[in-house]
Amino acid sequence: MKPPKIIISGGGTGGHVFPAIAIANAIKEKRADAEILFVGALGKIEMEKVPMAGYEIIGLDIKGLQRKLSFDNLKFPVRLLKSLWKSFSILKKFNADVAVGVGGYASGPLLYMASIHNIPYVIQEQNSYPGITNKLLAKKASKICVAYEGMDKFFPASTLMYTGNPVRAELLEIQGLREQAIQHFGLDENKKTIFITGGSLGARTLNESVMNYVDEINAADVQLLWQTGRFYYSTIVENAKEKFSEGVKIFEFISSMDMAYAVADLIIARAGAGTISELCLVGKPVILVPSPNVAEDHQTKNAMALVKHNAAVLVKDVNAKQELIPKALKLLQEKEQLERLSAEIKKLAMPHAAEIIADEVLKLVKR
Repeated sequence: MKPPKIIISGGGTGGHVFPAIAIANAIKEKRADAEILFVGALGKIEMEKVPMAGYEIIGLDIKGLQRKLSFDNLKFPVRLLKSLWKSFSILKKFNADVAVGVGGYASGPLLYMASIHNIPYVIQEQNSYPGITNKLLAKKASKICVAYEGMDKFFPASTLMYTGNPVRAELLEIQGLREQAIQHFGLDENKKTIFITGGSLGARTLNESVMNYVDEINAADVQLLWQTGRFYYSTIVENAKEKFSEGVKIFEFISSMDMAYAVADLIIARAGAGTISELCLVGKPVILVPSPNVAEDHQTKNAMALVKHNAAVLVKDVNAKQELIPKALKLLQEKEQLERLSAEIKKLAMPHAAEIIADEVLKLVKR
């Protein structure tokens, strides 16, 4: 039996990249001889994180259209044509059996060329509201793996499969890590901890919400693990280092997310699909602040899927600078509410998503 050859395309954010790596790892668990090649977008997070995970990646010179008038938009048709041609070249040279698209700029050209050349492909749609690219590509997809109910509004029911979103394997084993995490981050074991993260790139609203309540955070005698994201880190450190107590730990990026989740008594986060899947698995109380700067306001839809089950608290982005930190500090004192949120969010976890998707990909190889 010849080794299966599988291309995984997409990225742009950690929410796309980490599920993609989880799928690749699950495939290798099932078929150690599998040859896996990633295709990403030049300059995006996947070009760093995928090689760190031990996989080869090829970059396409592709960017999305900007919402406002931009000179970059004039280059889009040329970039798209170049990416389509390079995708065809990659598929032909690698001789792929199956392609997998996880979303992001690079996913579209690669899957489109796979569809033209009759290479079967799987779409892994992470959000509760799909983008236009996946809607178009869905027509020829062999399987569409989704994380939310009711997706037959957007995709053919015959190819839909409710799998959940893959998450990083280390998050499956955070029980018992609290003491180690306290030492790792230099925290006080007797104080409650809020973990705030706007993802790998950061979130301006979350960062400004914290900066607006310096005195209240210091007075509350809580600890804060604060992942600012790379866009904001240097400015925040410069402005905040003299203002906060030593219990506020500021990071550009936290690679040991298992420890951050393990030590948190309350988590504040955006509502990207990958983040929500991780939070369900971790089972900690969470306040979600959906980003308004996404297509079709899909982060609010993602968040509401939890809120309707009483599994999360929602704060609108427009209100966050005034409401977020006071609400978090108040919630941290409400033991019964914290326990309820934790219990309800755990019910929504789907820990075996990567393995289920890997099985579907390998079935297509056999076909």
